[in-house]
Amino acid sequence: MTASTSPSPTLRLLAVHAHPDDESSKGAATMAMYAAAGVDVMVATCTDGSRGDIQNPAMEGEPHSKRDMAGARRLEMNEAARILGVKQRWLGFVDSGLPEGDPLPPLPPGSFALQPLHRAAAPLVRLVREFKPHVMVSYDEKGGYPHPDHIMAHRVAVEAFEAAGDPEKYPGIGEPWTPSKLYYDRAFSPERFRALHFALEEAGLQSPYAERLAAWLEADAEGHTAPPPAHQTTTQVDCGDYFETRDNALRAHRTQVDPLGFFFAVSPDMQRRAWPWEDYTLIHSRVPADLPEKDLFAGLR
Repeated sequence: MTASTSPSPTLRLLAVHAHPDDESSKGAATMAMYAAAGVDVMVATCTDGSRGDIQNPAMEGEPHSKRDMAGARRLEMNEAARILGVKQRWLGFVDSGLPEGDPLPPLPPGSFALQPLHRAAAPLVRLVREFKPHVMVSYDEKGGYPHPDHIMAHRVAVEAFEAAGDPEKYPGIGEPWTPSKLYYDRAFSPERFRALHFALEEAGLQSPYAERLAAWLEADAEGHTAPPPAHQTTTQVDCGDYFETRDNALRAHRTQVDPLGFFFAVSPDMQRRAWPWEDYTLIHSRVPADLPEKDLFAGLR
């Protein structure tokens, strides 16, 4: 079964992300494709992104982000959601920032990653009960990469998936709803980066992925294979027609993304030839699942 392009207005997808811009770098083409096909797609953004540093040299000294980073990123998020054709909801937590140093400094008081799980998950449980998604997508236990807000986003997504349908849990915040499927996003899968790396080399172009691949290979004494991931890909969504949409949404996050940087090293055409999918791991399904899949809604149509 492949991802359908026929309208399915009753199907709903909820993607849980840590910061504004994460939705555009992880699973964005999948969301844009489903939204264009009539699926109701919602992004839940856990934090305000207020502690993000400016990553785009062209935005250095820009007054709005310097004065009010959270406000600037709210405008960026609005534009990215418009480009992707999705709905978006802020869960209302403060960015924890990415601690650096040895030893690492403590996280700022009151930030998202320091919240008790019950408090951090409550807004997402409310949203699940209101939006009623059939499918939820978030990060793995390591957060995709070990940012404290990404790890907490994983925890609240799993908690909401498991608890939203239980009337005994989180009483008073909506009628229970039980999502059918939970996926972890694998945007940074070694397999994908290896394919893009070799596509660039074969075209005689410089690859920015060599250092990342070398780091993955360090776990292998002979340097032949990357270390096995915690979760294998079960589901590949063929969404190459929406790679330009994904790139445009990512560029909308002007403070966070360098348009000449890492994410845009491989043209959409080359990506379509080398790796035209976005990859996911099916973690839990309450409907029969026949793996591998090509559709996040397999078993629900």
